[in-house]
Amino acid sequence: MIFEGLSEKLQGTFKKLKGKGKLSEKDVKSAMREVKLALLEADVSYKVVKDFIKKVTERAVGHEVLESLTPGQQVIKIVNEELTNLMGNTQSKIMFSSKPPTIILLVGLQGAGKTTTGGKLGAQLKKLGKRPLLVACDVYRPAAIKQLHVVGEKLDIPVFSMGDKVSPVNIAKAGIEHGKKYGNDVVIIDTAGRLHIDERLMDELKDIKSEVRPHEIMLVVDAMTGQDAVNVADTFNSELGIDGIILTKLDGDTRGGAALSVRAVTGKPIKYIGMGEKLTDLEPFYPDRLASRILGMGDVLSLIEKAQASFDENKLKKLEKKIKTQDFNLEDFLDQLQQMKNMGPLNQILEMMPGVSNKHLKNLNVDEKELVHIEAIIQSMTPEERKNPSIIKGSRRKRIAKGSGTSVQAVNKLLKQFEQTKKMMKQLSGMGKGLKKGGKFKLPFF
Repeated sequence: MIFEGLSEKLQGTFKKLKGKGKLSEKDVKSAMREVKLALLEADVSYKVVKDFIKKVTERAVGHEVLESLTPGQQVIKIVNEELTNLMGNTQSKIMFSSKPPTIILLVGLQGAGKTTTGGKLGAQLKKLGKRPLLVACDVYRPAAIKQLHVVGEKLDIPVFSMGDKVSPVNIAKAGIEHGKKYGNDVVIIDTAGRLHIDERLMDELKDIKSEVRPHEIMLVVDAMTGQDAVNVADTFNSELGIDGIILTKLDGDTRGGAALSVRAVTGKPIKYIGMGEKLTDLEPFYPDRLASRILGMGDVLSLIEKAQASFDENKLKKLEKKIKTQDFNLEDFLDQLQQMKNMGPLNQILEMMPGVSNKHLKNLNVDEKELVHIEAIIQSMTPEERKNPSIIKGSRRKRIAKGSGTSVQAVNKLLKQFEQTKKMMKQLSGMGKGLKKGGKFKLPFF
């Protein structure tokens, strides 16, 4: 879980503050000491922590907080605002050129995930109606060019390459001309990395920058490397000049030092974050939403956006009708389950729910294998059985269990869950709390 340790400690500190009727300056400073330790343990830069604590303390010991009826809530509000400011305050978007193509140069160390991220970025831009082209300029790493072609093929994004015998500068220039010729309005150049920053790497990137004049230089860094990621970002910015940062593997970063430090240290915004291994797992970075998640306030906007992207609106309208007419069956149940899976890992979804703390998530065992078993059981049924589960008796249950590689007990459990879900939907529909009218989105119930 992202920011697991930091989030848990901050939420614990603020819970104690909220439990007090009134706060003294001593209470605030004591809480800030705990916040400071939590941030340092999360691998946030010492200077960044020092400046952050100073700003929060100055605001929190004012009359507005100490004399407030809800001083604890006021302190949390201040911390939330300052965390948001620390990470950039507002979403920072790619600046597209008024004269296409927009040239995006991807740079970074080897192992940060540049090549895959290039494809993910292309997929994001396709959603915005762009026609991206990927250009393979990593002529050193074995199979780097092949990897980019595979990624491009999976995402239906064209890839331009000239093999590994041509200089990266010439490949980049030829790739841009190719993009102009075939109407690609965004050209993403995938460059070589090294295990560490060296003069040769920087000279090559400077040559490419000089020749192609990119509109955006995006640095790809591994969030899990913490302060190393921040140091890499600082060096690349000093040597090359970057316009934005893509933090990969943020879903596996339990500390959060890179996300909280990199903007303050470099002055450059985080534009995208990698939240998984799938080629769709790249998201625009929203500082305010991440700050809310760290403090256990959830991230409802991101949750809704994920759901809207994953759920078919026409199917939701049909589902609403089925619920009202009490015609909800196992085929509908399976369809909703499959659409829910498209939203991503359940732990990540639950993290976005307001009031669900990391402590709760630790105690909640989300077994995604069970979802696979449910899918297998329903798919082992005949169309008639899915539409009318009441006919599934002893012999049918044995056949379904065998076909799905599960047990009769698992089949029984699923059928019981389905009946309970159906009853709940009936009650909610009767109370007018089913799906919103007019086809507007609301999460389906399970």
